[in-house]
Amino acid sequence: MNKNFVKELTWRGMIHDFMPGTEAQLQKEMTAGYIGFDPTADSLHIGNLVQIMTLVHFQRCGHKPFVLVGGATGMVGDPSGKSAERNLLSEEVLRHNEHCVKLQLSKFLDFSPHSNGAELVNNYDWFKDYHFLDFIRDVGKHITVNYMMAKDSVKKRLESGLSFTEFTYQLVQGYDYYWLYKNKNCKLQMGGSDQWGNIVTGTELIRRKDNGEAFALTTPLIKKADGTKFGKTEQGNVWLDPHKTSPYRFYQYWMNASDEDASSFIRIFTELTQEEIDVLLMAHQKAPHERALQQELGKQIMTRVHSKEDYEAAVRTSKILFGNSVSEDLLSLDEETLLEVFEGVPQAHVQRSALDAAISVTDLLSELTQGIIFPSKGAARRKIQEGSVSINKMKISDPQQKPDFKLIQNRYLLAQMGKRNYYLIIVS
Repeated sequence: MNKNFVKELTWRGMIHDFMPGTEAQLQKEMTAGYIGFDPTADSLHIGNLVQIMTLVHFQRCGHKPFVLVGGATGMVGDPSGKSAERNLLSEEVLRHNEHCVKLQLSKFLDFSPHSNGAELVNNYDWFKDYHFLDFIRDVGKHITVNYMMAKDSVKKRLESGLSFTEFTYQLVQGYDYYWLYKNKNCKLQMGGSDQWGNIVTGTELIRRKDNGEAFALTTPLIKKADGTKFGKTEQGNVWLDPHKTSPYRFYQYWMNASDEDASSFIRIFTELTQEEIDVLLMAHQKAPHERALQQELGKQIMTRVHSKEDYEAAVRTSKILFGNSVSEDLLSLDEETLLEVFEGVPQAHVQRSALDAAISVTDLLSELTQGIIFPSKGAARRKIQEGSVSINKMKISDPQQKPDFKLIQNRYLLAQMGKRNYYLIIVS
């Protein structure tokens, strides 16, 4: 084997628990293992990244990863970590979501057909023709109600109410493991620590039905140092799909990580070696204001999830707000990114004919923008003479300068007073 998978996850802080014998099994031979993903959305989000990176390291250590898309379980609903039953989806929607998820996972895993190439399976394919009476005869008789009731995921929902559908979820997931054990020689299931109960139901089913041996390994649930939920923002989930979360917002999520979070995220969400990370940590400690950890974290994840070009564009966009950007950077922004970056800044509307007829930039920043930027010509003139006014990132020094600036996307001007006071002028 290339590397010891358990040791690799351990130094990265990605091990919560594993069954006795797991490490020995992985050292003995190439092992097939799997993780299940919820297909109830057409995109994964960064909350899935821990499990994605677990599979990445699993494959890099010479093992064969299976990605199980829960088409059948997506029609049922997993009570683990949930306070309410979720909506059930049609097969058509679930198949579309499965396709989208595989495209995203292809950026992380090698799905080419070789010995440890990743494979994607959908449990709907083996459940769609499985009759209820056959299932309770073949599976249900092996797992007692007492065993199922003892699971934390069930106990936590008993007070608020748990449907029979959700109660049987662990049998369905347990059978997934059994099917993969029988048909794909899978001997390891991995997942978040909240999935331990469901995973060991599968190992128990394999033991009782086939007298077989299978293993379980879980990762910790990631929380931020300030106690807030990892992967959540005011806008909700941080998605891998650029249409749901723009590359700029995606990049900013990692750049805004605290030093404490960044030092753990760099281990969990990148493939950097322990030596490379140690060098980064030393550089960060010497000059924390340069944010070497966050910079590298953003670069590694952005280029993997999106592209090198999206990463470079996000850096340029960030410099517009927080660094020493130039006019060309601003003019290169597309309209969607511009409006997103400057969402919430004061806006002023100016007629194109009025802009063309304006005598000076002083008129533009006072009368034409209806006092939104400066209340009077005198106020505008004083600030320009002080050197604290810019238009489209170009410093304005002459109050009488003609306002014939090149428009961003043929429609916008960005006025700036001081370092952080921005105003978006919309020319209509």
